[in-house]
Amino acid sequence: MILGIGVDLTSVIRIQKIIEKYNDAFLNRIYSKEEIQYCEQFGKTKFAHYAARFAAKEAFIKAAGGHLKYFKFNEVKVINDKNGKPILELSKNIADNFKNYHFHISLTHTEDNAIAFVVAENL
Repeated sequence: MILGIGVDLTSVIRIQKIIEKYNDAFLNRIYSKEEIQYCEQFGKTKFAHYAARFAAKEAFIKAAGGHLKYFKFNEVKVINDKNGKPILELSKNIADNFKNYHFHISLTHTEDNAIAFVVAENL
């Protein structure tokens, strides 16, 4: 049963400007170490990957509805499985609120924008 749907569109340029201005302070507050390592491998296009992961976190909040009280953005990770499919990995703090949930995620980006779509499903 679908319990929530979230979608978010994020500007790649906006994320790039924020990262260039605040650098590690922003990166470490929003992204996990694994996400930073993943995005940094893309060189010139890394900001599109950062933007897609930011959009995923925003879409997750929307899909989760009112079930989240307080959390840090870096507690929601977007990782890729062995086939490259993105999946959400939640910290224990967050996962405890969603024991019977599965989150489906889809990401895409262009040079200018990134979009994420998250569906919360009750198992």
